[in-house]
Amino acid sequence: MRLESGTSVIFRVEMDKQKVTFGELVSLIGQQGGDIVAIDVIQPGRKTEIRDLTVSVAEPSEIGTLSDAVRAMKGIHLVNVSDRTFLLHLGGKIQVRSKVPIKNRDDLSRVYTPGVANVCLAIRDDINKSHSLTIRRNTVAVVSDGTAVLGLGDIGPHAAMPVMEGKAMLFKELAGVDAFPICLNTKDTEEIISIVKAIAPTFGGINLEDISSPRCFEIERRLKEELDIPVFHDDQHGTAVVLLAGLINALKIVGKNITDIKVVVCGIGAAGFACSRMLLAAGVSRLIGVDRFGAIHKDEQYDNEAWNEFAKLTNPDNEKGSLSEVIAGADVFIGLSRPKLLHNEDVRKMNSDPIVFAMANPDPEITPEEAGTDVRVFATGRSDYPNQLNNVLAFPGIFRGALDARARTISESMKLAAAHAIASIVTPEELNEEYIIPSVFNDKVVPAVRRAVIQEAINAGVARKVPSDFRNLD
Repeated sequence: MRLESGTSVIFRVEMDKQKVTFGELVSLIGQQGGDIVAIDVIQPGRKTEIRDLTVSVAEPSEIGTLSDAVRAMKGIHLVNVSDRTFLLHLGGKIQVRSKVPIKNRDDLSRVYTPGVANVCLAIRDDINKSHSLTIRRNTVAVVSDGTAVLGLGDIGPHAAMPVMEGKAMLFKELAGVDAFPICLNTKDTEEIISIVKAIAPTFGGINLEDISSPRCFEIERRLKEELDIPVFHDDQHGTAVVLLAGLINALKIVGKNITDIKVVVCGIGAAGFACSRMLLAAGVSRLIGVDRFGAIHKDEQYDNEAWNEFAKLTNPDNEKGSLSEVIAGADVFIGLSRPKLLHNEDVRKMNSDPIVFAMANPDPEITPEEAGTDVRVFATGRSDYPNQLNNVLAFPGIFRGALDARARTISESMKLAAAHAIASIVTPEELNEEYIIPSVFNDKVVPAVRRAVIQEAINAGVARKVPSDFRNLD
């Protein structure tokens, strides 16, 4: 069990009053560095009782020692140790609730039989009405096979559920979108495609999540081709949108044009490929991808077909070599790989005012401490450093806009529009080296992204509905 630094831990203890006093237990906990902040009697009794003690600890390393000391105390049975994060997950984090009450027979007849039959027939005669007469108008499936979960890797569909539940919460809390977590017990590409197609009538959009590369490319491509609702692999495109938003503002600080810079992207998996495509679409012309074999270039034939496609699109000067070699003369480093791949001596080979986005989680390719003052603008995916590049800035507003416009797809131009909308939230007065991207709690983000996505969906001809706030506008 991993506990957060400075967290509160709950000890459930069964105490034999004939052998130990509560005061002795409190004294022991204090001696071990714990601070009791709450006491709840769970089961009182004359001889024994069960209590929950909420104990504040400064460091996770103290938990083991404290637990052992309590467990060894005569007259004390340590029933359980849990932190607030685990307690929050008990029974799951989301639920389904009715929008209307069923109080009498008339209510029942309208929400179910016989009244519902007329609604069913209306949808049968015009399938598009499913978007207005069912939950489909505001519902997204969060689909995963659990093969590439956060920094945990292939942990399987059961273990992936807490993450997908959390994603569904973010959809609802930030954008009012109802989302269902769906974790599939299969890694077979064709089976995943088939399952998602089969459940699509329930949803207005599909958010693919934490599916490993390169299967994720084929799954998304096929679903986009074979479904008429938006399909969005957030690990790829959400990351790309937020990264571009951050880069737009970072370039303002260093006074460089996106068409003139040299960019090195380290880690050409799902996110690296998508971020690179987004940067190319935004105007970057000198982009080099680096993976475990070094720079990806046109003279090599790779087993990974996605890399062969990548080589055709990038590295115009056909540079070769390791990350340390091709980083020379770069203006921007983007890390989507693993910790400690970039070093201070590499940063010093970059052009003046270098921009470093070290986004490996939980530990970046280089820390701000190691980069020091040699980096002008530094960003990571972590919340404990400035400039957190977090997908939460993108996907809620993108899906809110796509659903409201009843879009058939989420196009490249819609993603570009979303990136510019996110960047625009940071005003010229606010913009500085440690504030290039808005907070995930900034309530201006989702409305701005929504409007940008809807407008671009209308412009691109993929919107099947014009929302009321876009009608009769000049």
